[in-house]
Amino acid sequence: MGDPAAHRARRTGRRRRHQGGGLRQVALMRIQWPDLPPGLRDDLENRLGAVIKAEPRTGGALPGIAARLWHADGRTTWLKACPRDDDAAWLYEREHRVGLILPGDVPAPRMRWSSVAHGWVAMAHVFVAGAPVDLSPGSGDVAMALATIARLGDLLTPCPPGAPRISDHLSNLLAKAHAMLDDSDSALPRANRAMYAEVLDGFDPALVGDTFLHFGLHPGALRLVAGNTLVLDWGLACQGPAWVEPVLFGPWLIVAGHSPRRTESLLADLAVWQAAPPDLVTRLIALWTMGRLHKAAHAPASARAGWEHAASRGRAWLKLRLAG
Repeated sequence: MGDPAAHRARRTGRRRRHQGGGLRQVALMRIQWPDLPPGLRDDLENRLGAVIKAEPRTGGALPGIAARLWHADGRTTWLKACPRDDDAAWLYEREHRVGLILPGDVPAPRMRWSSVAHGWVAMAHVFVAGAPVDLSPGSGDVAMALATIARLGDLLTPCPPGAPRISDHLSNLLAKAHAMLDDSDSALPRANRAMYAEVLDGFDPALVGDTFLHFGLHPGALRLVAGNTLVLDWGLACQGPAWVEPVLFGPWLIVAGHSPRRTESLLADLAVWQAAPPDLVTRLIALWTMGRLHKAAHAPASARAGWEHAASRGRAWLKLRLAG
C-alpha cells in the first residue's frame, strides 16, 4: 500500500519473533482512528454509521488499534484491527473467524462488522461496559462464573463447523514448554524442571472433543452487565473436550485467593469437571503454568510480576495434584 497513514499504522504495530516462538514487544504504540486506511474507515462507517468519536485503549500487548467508537445514531462499538502483514495478525484472523461462527444464543457481544480488505483484518463488536467478575473468596461472582462455564458447555456442544482444533494451541504451548526445558538459561526454576519434564513427557496435544471452547477464560473475559455474565475476547476459541474449560479457569480462582484444594472443590460441582481424565488435567495445569512462565520471560518489565504470580499459583495446584 502506498498510503502514508497505513504505512505508519504498520510501523507502530511492528514486532519481531523471539527464540522459542511467540512475539516480543519492541516499540508498541496504539494507533489512532485517523491512521487507519481511508477505505477501511469508509467501509465501517457505511455499515455502522459515521464515527463521531473514537477513544483508543491505552497500553495492551497487541499491535494495531483497539478503540471504542461512538456512532452518529448513538450506538457504540468496540473496534479491533491489525495489519495483515504483522506477526500478530493470526490472532485477529482467528477472532474474526470465531465471530462468524459463534452461535447467536451464546452470552457474548455480537460482531456487527468485519473486514479483511485494505491490507488489514478488522472487526467491530457491540461495546460492553460492565465490570470484570470478582473471583475472590466470598464473592457471589464465583458461582455466577462457574454457572456461565457450565452454560457455555451446554450451548456450544456440538461444536459449530469450521472451528480451529485445540491441538493448534496445545502444540504451540507444548513447543514453548519444551524450549524452556531445553534452555539452561531460561527463566524456568531449576528445582522444577524435572517435575515439568516428567508431567509433560508423552503428552499428546490432539485432545478429542466436540465442544466449542473459549480457551481463554479469566476474570477480565467475564463481564457483569445488568446482572448477567457476558463472555468477551473469543480470539482463542477452538474445538476440544468440554472439561478443558474449567481446568484452564481453575488457576484464576487460585490467583484470586482460593487454595488449590478449595478450587478443586468448587470445580467439582461442574459435570464436565467430573468427567475429566485426572492425568490429562494434571498435564494441562502444567502446560498452563509453563505458559505463564513463558509470558513472564518475554513480557514488558511492568507485566512480569503478574505473570510470575499466576505461574506460582498454577505451580501450587500442580504440586497438590502430584502429591496425591
